[in-house]
Amino acid sequence: MGRPDRDRDRPGRGVLGGRGLSSEVPREAPGRLHLPLPARLNGVFAVPAFALAAGLGVPASFGLWAPVRHLLARLPWHEACELGEEVVGGVVEPGARDVVVPVRKKAWEAALGGEEAARPYVRARLAGWPARPLVDRDSLPRTDREFVARLAQDTWRGLEALTDRDNHLPIDNVRFGGTSVFKAEARVGDYTNVTSVGLRLIALVAASELELVPRAEAARRVRELLATLDGLETYRGFFYNYYDTTSRERTSNFLSFVDSSWLTAGLMVVRTTFPELGEPCSRIIAAQDYRFFYDAARRRMSHGYYVHLASQSRYHYGTLYAESRLGSLIAIGKGDVPEEHWFAMARTFAPSCRWQTQTPHGRVRKEVRGQAFFGGWYEWKGAKYVPSWGGSMFEALMPALVLDEARWAPGSLGANAAAHVDVQRRFAVEELGYPVWGMSPSMTPARDVYGEYGVRVLGVLGYGPGAVTPHAAALALGVAPEAAGDLRELARRYDLYGDFGFYDAVDPRSGDVAHAYLALDQTMTFIAAANYLKDHCIQRRFASDPIAEKALPILDDERFFD
Repeated sequence: MGRPDRDRDRPGRGVLGGRGLSSEVPREAPGRLHLPLPARLNGVFAVPAFALAAGLGVPASFGLWAPVRHLLARLPWHEACELGEEVVGGVVEPGARDVVVPVRKKAWEAALGGEEAARPYVRARLAGWPARPLVDRDSLPRTDREFVARLAQDTWRGLEALTDRDNHLPIDNVRFGGTSVFKAEARVGDYTNVTSVGLRLIALVAASELELVPRAEAARRVRELLATLDGLETYRGFFYNYYDTTSRERTSNFLSFVDSSWLTAGLMVVRTTFPELGEPCSRIIAAQDYRFFYDAARRRMSHGYYVHLASQSRYHYGTLYAESRLGSLIAIGKGDVPEEHWFAMARTFAPSCRWQTQTPHGRVRKEVRGQAFFGGWYEWKGAKYVPSWGGSMFEALMPALVLDEARWAPGSLGANAAAHVDVQRRFAVEELGYPVWGMSPSMTPARDVYGEYGVRVLGVLGYGPGAVTPHAAALALGVAPEAAGDLRELARRYDLYGDFGFYDAVDPRSGDVAHAYLALDQTMTFIAAANYLKDHCIQRRFASDPIAEKALPILDDERFFD
């Protein structure tokens, strides 16, 4: 088990805040967290423990550094609010803290004189490095479209640079010493997550669409990354949640449902763009049977599977409006799980669930496509919306990177996305007095920790306010194009724009900046910009895949607010 004081290349986490879930979570791609146990209780929920118990797997040699962004919206199945002892009192799911030692990586470090001595060699494996800490604000474009185009170019250069030059895997994070980009002061998270790999595949397609990379070159790079995937250890066709980017060894015992679905989404986008790469993409997709994660009795998807224990996670995805909805659609489109699964997820929880932020309105029994379920919504200052778990932008809009919900689900997911963006913006201005908006899990400025931030009224439990992260406004571009102006305002007000685009977050009260580039957040920003600039290019590619074509009709008939 690694010690926190040695894990200097992995962002830490804070303490339990007033949001009911751990406030110090680096999600799958943006890092790891050190989970104190027992966790500090907040009311009746010891949710940081639940966060880890959410079945996310722990990369070996990272000690208690656990990926957590996918814990968002993860409740046990109990519709009747029987949250159970597993979620209360700091219980960690068996197996979640078990480590996998990357033997080849440790031998490589030892040959170089140890972990500390090997750090310069890890940095040397990167394909590039930022030349300057900050860009002159006056040099940035003053119109929305030109600004987003510049942001896409700079962000793409960073994604290209912060990649292992030999294995072609994206580095999870690079964190700098303040405004310095001096290599010796920077910390490199030399590991990657399955979601980051899936998004890298999509980003290569987006770079081709934006003509930042010639089509043939983009296809070549995709082929190289697919070759790396061929050499990674898998189980029943699924990739483990984390791998070391130097040795390519798995550093997790866990197979994650949600992370696996983002890799599948990336492969779908690739094979519709580059038919010549269809065979290797289709082979990986066909090997992954999502019935493996499906609990037929509860009609819900498990968080994942612990290979070393031969055991499913004890937790399931219960909330519809979460990042996991994309994986559910993919599983249905593949024919791996039945359509009834979609309607088994909660739009809202029963009024008897006293722990939720508000009592749902309009929670009546509905029937769509022969499936019965309860609907309902929350309200805030005239806005109606189906809640996410924490009220963060990534929960609401990350699936829209590939899924054009305004087109395919205008009366449900599309309308809900617009409401979440509207409430995010208004809440920041009207309730918090922020001059900018966009709350989502991110690094915490002035501290080397990762935090969960959101708009509490948008969530079932809801995260508290804090940092503003540019990827949140970027995700909103597809729903509210005027969010481009909000991105320009972030760059105008704060020293937040570096050589590779926006740093991860800013405290709008103090102006403190989290000088870090996280693979997940940067790639979300880039793909969202590509959809904005090139007429939903990635969403159109995804929708043309046979899996999506089979799944999309399920979205058309439901109306959230009727």
